[in-house]
Amino acid sequence: MRKKTFAMRYTAGQPAEQVFPPELQFPFVHRLPEGALLPDYKNLKVLVWNIFKQQRAEWQSVITDFGKDSHLVMLQEAQTTPELVTFATCHFIAVDQVPALSFPQHPSGVMTLAKSAPIFCCPLREREPLLRLAKSALITVYPMPNGQMLMAVNMHAVNFSLGIEVYRKQLATVGEHMQHHCGPILMAGDFNAWSLPRSKALYHFVHKHHLKEVHFDHDHRRTAFGRPLDFIFYRGMFIENARVLKTEASDHNPLLAEFSFT
Repeated sequence: MRKKTFAMRYTAGQPAEQVFPPELQFPFVHRLPEGALLPDYKNLKVLVWNIFKQQRAEWQSVITDFGKDSHLVMLQEAQTTPELVTFATCHFIAVDQVPALSFPQHPSGVMTLAKSAPIFCCPLREREPLLRLAKSALITVYPMPNGQMLMAVNMHAVNFSLGIEVYRKQLATVGEHMQHHCGPILMAGDFNAWSLPRSKALYHFVHKHHLKEVHFDHDHRRTAFGRPLDFIFYRGMFIENARVLKTEASDHNPLLAEFSFT
């Protein structure tokens, strides 16, 4: 029997709660709830990082130094250890994780930390055909200072498969949500685009949905077979600066980007 997909939401001082995909999958307009306030920051600071299940030393100092002042942190392979959950709930309003791999104590999957509470949350899981392990993705929508709604897609793409049909399927599921969203979009994570067919499928998706790619002057991103694995794509915003941090705290280097809205 296929496991039901859900996200775990962590909030300071509150018990963790399960969040299931909304019954209405494709709302045409995301609206701010009555009485809710817009955030007051001028630019959007983003950290994207495959954190390698926090298996290496110094991960905590890296995410503290570069994550706590970000408005959005998009992690892949994030294990819900007490240390990570404590950091996340101390510095962020909303913390959502999609469990993909169920370890004995702490499940691992994509985790999105945000300074704003999401008004929409849709967890996604896709099983890898060969290893039968799941990869997860998370779609969340947040209010922006300019009154628009930002769709954030935190992605960890399937890795081991014969052919790219499952890879395309995972992207297509995300695309169904994108095509019904009117505001800006940020899509980032570990896309496992390590082959030419995977890279072509990814860029076909990006062009189809009118996304732009963030480029790095000093590109220290993790590569496989000479191709980068981690990306940031966006639509409806302006990129101000971006860089890759070199660190031994994971087998991937973190990506930092800053966006403006006008």
